[in-house]
This record gives sequence, structure tokens and C-alpha cells, in this order.
Amino acid sequence: MPGTVCVVASINVDLVITVPRLPKPGETVAGGRFAVHDGGKGANQAVAAARAGARVELIGAIGDDEHGRRARAALEREGIGLDGLRVDSTEPTGVALIVVGPRGENQIAVAPGANAALTLEEADHARIGAADVVLTTHEVPVETVLATLRAAHDTGTRSVLNPAPAHPLSAEILRLGPIVTPNEHELVVAIGNDMTETALDELVARSAGPVIVTQGAAGALLARGTERERFPGFVAPAAVDTTGAGDTFNGVLAAWLAEGSTLAEAIRAANAAAALSIGAAGAREGMPARDQIEAFLDG
Repeated sequence: MPGTVCVVASINVDLVITVPRLPKPGETVAGGRFAVHDGGKGANQAVAAARAGARVELIGAIGDDEHGRRARAALEREGIGLDGLRVDSTEPTGVALIVVGPRGENQIAVAPGANAALTLEEADHARIGAADVVLTTHEVPVETVLATLRAAHDTGTRSVLNPAPAHPLSAEILRLGPIVTPNEHELVVAIGNDMTETALDELVARSAGPVIVTQGAAGALLARGTERERFPGFVAPAAVDTTGAGDTFNGVLAAWLAEGSTLAEAIRAANAAAALSIGAAGAREGMPARDQIEAFLDG
């Protein structure tokens, strides 16, 4: 039976240029193609969870502008609950500038706008308590992340923290026991140790919950106590754009957990969905539906 996922995170519009190669510092690369896509890590993860079959509520903020109206309409088309959406009259909708290279690799800069002013309101605690899983990221203030994880802890709601963009993780956050899902760069920043294996050992020792290190095409590594379990990646269509692959992983992970799947089952499904997601341009265009994920897993 589908579960409920509450996402507390960012909403952006992505301005994307696809170029023959990524520019070096100070260099201009001409000949690119421009497109506008719906984005923001929170909104992307909410869409991934909804397409994976979850009932999704999104707590986030947009500006009172054209980008915000576009973002809201896109989320409504996905069937995502927006009772927790704020419209900020003083800040613009968040914008990401993304440059995509020929193999799908990217460079991203973000102006957070209204995302930087997001705080939890009283009604949000009820939304979090009614969910099976709450999912949050670092594209909103760290105080809001902490408040979200506290609310989840207090109401017994399972929580997932995708610590992206990279940010140190406080002892208080880790004591609240979220499932933490860094990539390898976010892992070393989270713990302040640039040796990946040592950083993972330190993060696991400090965290009350499991850690899942996402590794792109290589898959994911689950760490709990002294246990280490590797989940291989899947062979997917040729990479067009890796933007949003991590968001797909986290959204599908939350959706599978919300319906009662084991952590291992959820990681495997998230790996498959992330692999499928890179076959189209834009963070959401390649995000698969539930039946596509299941067919890929069975194949």
C-alpha cells in the first residue's frame, strides 16, 4: 500500500545550458543550448517519490513571481500536496544555473531566494507527524533542517536527510537518527575528514541512524555500526544529464520506505530509478514512474 512522504526542502527553477565541454575557471565556452526546467532538490525529490507511487506533501517556499507560478503548476501536475507551500512576497523563487557537459556531467550554482527564508509553522508539525517518512536537504536553512528532524523524532516519523549541498553535520542532527544519504564529497565535508573510509567510520560512529553513501554508477554503500553492505549500480541508458540523479535516489528511497519496504529493498529500487533518470535532459524529465522502476528491477 502506498505510504506518505513529507518533503521539507527547496523549490527552484533551473536555467540550463548544455555545452560541448564544461568551462574551466575564467573560460567562456560558446555553442551551448539553453532550456528552462523545473528543479530544486526538495521539489525534485517530491516528484520522484510521487512518481514512485507515494502520497507526497511538500513544505517549501516560492516567490510571488513567474518562476514561482511555474514551479507551483509543475508540482500540481504531479499530484503533490501543497498545503504547506508558502508564497514569499519579499524574496524571489530560487534559481539554479546549470551547465551540462557532453557526458551528462554538470556544474551548478544556486540563488536560494525564498528557500533561504523557509521555517516550520505549527501546522507543519502535524504534516510531519502524519507522514510515514519525512525527507529534507540542505537547500533550506540548517535551523529548518534541525526543526524538521526534531519534529520527526518527536512524532516517531522515520526521517531521511540528504546532506546536499555539502555541509558539516552537527552532533544534534546525528543524535536524532535520520538515515543520512551523502555522496562521497558530501561525506567528507559532513565529517571534516578528507579520507573517505575514515570519514564514513566517523560518521557512522556519531550517527544514531544508518548512512547510505551514494556512488553514482557504482551504486550505493550502506553502513550501520561495523556492517558494510554494497549495492551495485544498474546499467542504464547512455547518460544525457546526471542532474537530479541523486534527487531521484532519495525520493524513491523515501517512497519505498514509506510503503514498508526494507532498507535494502529501498536502496535497490533507488539505485535503479537513479540509473533510469539520467537518460533525459533536465532534473525531472527522466525520472521514472513506478511501473518503469519495477520492470527495470525485474529485467
